[in-house]
Amino acid sequence: MKNLKVILVERRLPSEKSLLHELKSLAETLGYEVVGVIQQVRAPSSKYQIGSGKVDELAKMVKETGAEKIIFENELKPVQAYNLAKKTGVEVISKFQLILEVFSSHASTKEAKLQIELAKLRYELTRAKEKVRLAKLGEQPGFHGLGKYEVDVYYETIKRRIVKIEKELRKIRVEKSLKRALRADIGFPTVSLSGYTAAGKSTLFNSLTGENVRVTGELFTTLSTKISMTNFNGKKALLVDTVGFIDGLPVTLIEAFRSTLEETVYSNLIILVVDCSEPIDEIKRKVKCCLDTLREIGVASTPIVTALNKIDLVEKSKVEDVVRCVEGFAPNPVPISALKKINIERLKETVSRNLKNFVKAYFELPLSSDSLSFISKIRSFSTVLSQNLTEKSIFFEVESIDYLMDRIRSRVESLGGRMVEVVKA
Repeated sequence: MKNLKVILVERRLPSEKSLLHELKSLAETLGYEVVGVIQQVRAPSSKYQIGSGKVDELAKMVKETGAEKIIFENELKPVQAYNLAKKTGVEVISKFQLILEVFSSHASTKEAKLQIELAKLRYELTRAKEKVRLAKLGEQPGFHGLGKYEVDVYYETIKRRIVKIEKELRKIRVEKSLKRALRADIGFPTVSLSGYTAAGKSTLFNSLTGENVRVTGELFTTLSTKISMTNFNGKKALLVDTVGFIDGLPVTLIEAFRSTLEETVYSNLIILVVDCSEPIDEIKRKVKCCLDTLREIGVASTPIVTALNKIDLVEKSKVEDVVRCVEGFAPNPVPISALKKINIERLKETVSRNLKNFVKAYFELPLSSDSLSFISKIRSFSTVLSQNLTEKSIFFEVESIDYLMDRIRSRVESLGGRMVEVVKA
């Protein structure tokens, strides 16, 4: 973590809500010390993003506080970052660049590191020609070290590296696709945890699976996919924990993390985790952001259950208000506390009810060691609801995905048994 002094800046229109609190959380995740904040409500300035008067105020604040970096909530054009650095004497970055710094600090797998580098390079590629031009005008913080590059050389160097990383990530995507196909073939449906960063997805993952994945109060702790078996009221499924969302998450970053986010796209059900301890307007904003992002990555008709998390931090009357407020746009809301394990059984029951393509079937098998061995095998990928022995037969009831039930039936018949009854679960 870096003990760096930073100033936060946000320019917004009168109709836009301030997101400075989120920018502050991102900066603090990196250990930065926020020593000043500047806000302005106006249309963007082409030269500085903020007005020239505010730039003078910003430069004065840098001198007074000893700030070493300025972070804008807004996206900055290279010329705006250059002009601001020239005026203030320190490096100026955007929220997107800050998010990339946070991601880099938490990346632990090869895939995550490659995805972050790809996002950085794609971001740099769109700015490369302008950045080289500006660097040649004179060194400024964030614009030095490029003098030796001709524009085309710098541009082509970035493009070559992008092509190489994309090739490596395609291999990883193919491997993941094969693993998904194998899991589907074995018969396990997939349930993905999705939601805003720091909503409590990893804590819920631990509560539902009995695992002990790392949980912190920091943003974007989970960057790599984590998968574990769990049971939703008798329906066995693989639970997936993956990267969280944030308002204004750039398409560049979503595209770079495509192989990770595909786990959510191909899920049988999504649990949308929402921090319900926040103000109602903030909850609505974050739910909308998550649903919009899910649509953007290709989730269309997948069933969604909304886990309204952290009710242990909220008065009971407010929990009821939150449920009423989100019912219109947050699918299947269930108030829970992942940390205190409150209402986890109710969440499991709601997930079970919304997991599609499950059927129950009742079978009869001749009593034999082969039959008993087969039923034991079924238990590894489906749920045996009941089992009764008579003098000559075994009667058992199974709940499983419909296409797997066809395989079970085929095997039962090959052992001399029969399907007595089948119903939709």
